[in-house]
Amino acid sequence: MTEQRKAIALISGGLDSMLAAKMIRDQGVHVEGINFFTGFCVEGHTHAIRTHDRKRPKRNNALWAADQLRIKLHIVDVIEKYKDVVLNPRYGYGANLNPCLDCKAFMVAQAREWMERHAFDFIVTGEVMGQRPKSQTKSKLPIVAARSGTYDRLLRPLSAKLLEPTLPEREGWVDREKLGDISGRSRKTQISMAQRYGFKDFAQPAGGCCFLTDSYYAAKMRDLWRSRGDRDYEFDDIMLLKVGRHLRPKPHYKLIVARDNGENHFLRGYRNRYTHLQIDDHPGPVALVDGDPSLEELKLAARITARFGKGREADAVRARISRRDGTELLLSVVPLRKGQIPQAWYV
Repeated sequence: MTEQRKAIALISGGLDSMLAAKMIRDQGVHVEGINFFTGFCVEGHTHAIRTHDRKRPKRNNALWAADQLRIKLHIVDVIEKYKDVVLNPRYGYGANLNPCLDCKAFMVAQAREWMERHAFDFIVTGEVMGQRPKSQTKSKLPIVAARSGTYDRLLRPLSAKLLEPTLPEREGWVDREKLGDISGRSRKTQISMAQRYGFKDFAQPAGGCCFLTDSYYAAKMRDLWRSRGDRDYEFDDIMLLKVGRHLRPKPHYKLIVARDNGENHFLRGYRNRYTHLQIDDHPGPVALVDGDPSLEELKLAARITARFGKGREADAVRARISRRDGTELLLSVVPLRKGQIPQAWYV
């Protein structure tokens, strides 16, 4: 009897990684999944927080994909390890703050370490040649294999026939003829495969899940670094950058204003760490104050917050400002009117 080989598959929750794992599992290989939590993924945070997203599926797509594949999934927290990838990418950023090539090499390297600790034989990813110009061209794919230290133990089933045979193929652990030859950015082949396998309701192809690819999020991250004079971040920072309207009336302070009741509940969880304010006599948003504004600047912050509440047309509203030291201020302020918030204040 031949020994059953074991593969660890990177499962992002997207269609490509599902298909890659399925192709290898169907060849009799024991497959388990691994997903790395960096804190920057869209799903499971904003969709769960915001009221207007209530109809969207509240699921972790990686867990959902593993369930569809009927494989075990290991979720690994790499928030601290990932910092160096974000702050010091050797191969630079994409269009925004996405360190795609460094990110892929990092993920595969983490998978290699897991593979070696658990005596697995090789790694599977859903990479497709030519799909992403920053990290998945024919010249970039070998960089990932080399920088991660996986070399020919890294198998990309969807494009395998377009690449040099890997160790699992040469050793006969998998049949190369049953692997794919997909290239380019079209997803027609993958969608056809999904239909053949019976996968339904999968994550939108090519949708991506990383906030670092989002121009608005990247602008808020850069603003955070400028305001602190330090290119660093903590987990709470990257969570708060995902939530609310961010306005900076002056360089030394910023407002984070909730957009709906879901965000109100979320921001209240930070009320002991930030000065926060809310309008007492009209429904409206919670706002956090990041920085150290003067009393006059707090009044302006209250007027801004009132602009986004139900009392925006009132002659005056009562604002309650709760400072971090536990003291409170009650102020009567006139809400800013339409057009009185300069676009330059928005981060």
